[in-house]
Amino acid sequence: MNIFGWKSAGRAVARPAQRHIPLTRGFGTRHIGEWPMSYEAQLREGYLHNAIAQRAVRLVAENVASAPLTASDDRALALVSTTSGGQSLLETLAVQLLLHGNSYVQLLGAPDGSLAELYALRPERVTVEADVRGWPAAFRYKAGEAVTRLGANELVHIRTHHPLDDHYGLGCLGAASGAIAIHNASARWNKALLDNAARPSGALVHEAAEALSGEQFDRLKEELAAHFAGAGNAGRPMLLEGGLKWQTLSLSPADMDFAGLKAAAAREIALAFGVPPMLLGLPGDATYANYREANKALWRQSILPLAGKILDALAEGMQPWFTGLTLRVDENRIGALGEDRERLWAQVSTADFLTPEEKRAMLGIGQ
Repeated sequence: MNIFGWKSAGRAVARPAQRHIPLTRGFGTRHIGEWPMSYEAQLREGYLHNAIAQRAVRLVAENVASAPLTASDDRALALVSTTSGGQSLLETLAVQLLLHGNSYVQLLGAPDGSLAELYALRPERVTVEADVRGWPAAFRYKAGEAVTRLGANELVHIRTHHPLDDHYGLGCLGAASGAIAIHNASARWNKALLDNAARPSGALVHEAAEALSGEQFDRLKEELAAHFAGAGNAGRPMLLEGGLKWQTLSLSPADMDFAGLKAAAAREIALAFGVPPMLLGLPGDATYANYREANKALWRQSILPLAGKILDALAEGMQPWFTGLTLRVDENRIGALGEDRERLWAQVSTADFLTPEEKRAMLGIGQ
């Protein structure tokens, strides 16, 4: 659908579309940091292997899927709410927008011409095919070696804003990748520390006048690794030969601060996905007065805007089958926002200068 095509009308030279910006980090030919660059690598490291990022994404997406909906047409509401191919449509779209920044919903028609199903495609498999003026004309879906070309009227493309790309959105995963890398590295550090009896390894000092031969050096390394390394050998006494002395090493204050660094990285991950750290059980966070206020902020700042974006896009894409369709979240039935609605009802009910019809309109009744 060429909504903004009138901007190019009558021009001799059309504005070329900005090319797709890869989901990578870099500065010139050098990369900043050593964390995954590609979307798939970031997804495996940041979502599949990181508890904070996965919980933050699921907290938002599952609440988007469970939000009570209202629609001007019950048939359209049934299509949006129905599980298709094992996937919950709204939850899938919310996860894709948070991680990738793009989601594509295929509109599947029935033989009689009606709309039969809505199915979300994996965004990393879809590419936009632009026309000569740079506007999206079709979409290509690639699964393995098979490529399917879909018309612009067969897909609903939902995307977040990307300031450097005309066709693709920007997800939160790239912005959180640095903090995720720090958090995962801290977890590996803890694991390695536990494997070494929860303390740093020491140094075996040779004080004899003669240097160790290569054979002696290799034998000592093998014995240390086999009999004294690891949590299973913690506290095991060591028998040293003449000229050998064990020197214990200790952690510096900077090394011991890795726990604080991990907690700071976890809060940054939660921030990237729009989740108050308190709701993820992160210690040391007192931004919100209590859990209830944090939950309310989650709904107001993350869940409702994301759900509204998805529902508006779906309603627009389904207009050919449902004229004048509206889809929205029914805030009156959200338990976390009950206190706000109670305050609004009290204010409206005491406003004597409003008519009953105006009060109903302000409360969203009958819309």
